[in-house]
Amino acid sequence: MTDLVTERLVLHPISVAEAERMVAGGSAADAAWEPGFPTEDDVSVARRFLERCSATGDPRPFGPYAIRRRSDHRVIGGVDFHAPPDEHGHVTIGYGVVPSAQGRGYASEALRALLSFARAGGVVSVKGDADHDNVASQRVMTAAGMLPVGEDERVKYFAVTWTDTAE
Repeated sequence: MTDLVTERLVLHPISVAEAERMVAGGSAADAAWEPGFPTEDDVSVARRFLERCSATGDPRPFGPYAIRRRSDHRVIGGVDFHAPPDEHGHVTIGYGVVPSAQGRGYASEALRALLSFARAGGVVSVKGDADHDNVASQRVMTAAGMLPVGEDERVKYFAVTWTDTAE
């Protein structure tokens, strides 16, 4: 599986060994992690990835990706597919960057790359959500081309749907 490269970022598919290091709390210095990585959410994603690998095999390319800055190669966050596309071609995504990297457009840039990759791979719909008070995450999804599609008492839901496949 190859990396997804953007202007400022490299999205690197997380391997089993990398996920194990994240869960074990490996040293940031050894892994070129930005301080604060992995977050609690990143560890949860790594655990879910390891469980999926054990139960059904490696889901890549529809698994988690580490977000690395091209300028210094440090991991600043993650973006992931919660599972491979379902029988209708739908996926759900999640993402996050460490606090020191927030507010610079990295999450939107990473999400745009993942959406483009999903579309090129035959995915027809991508869903995501953000808590009502997480306006920054709502802006990330909107900036990446996702539209609000509903809400409940806890979260706002976003989605993008393509009626044709990418050329």
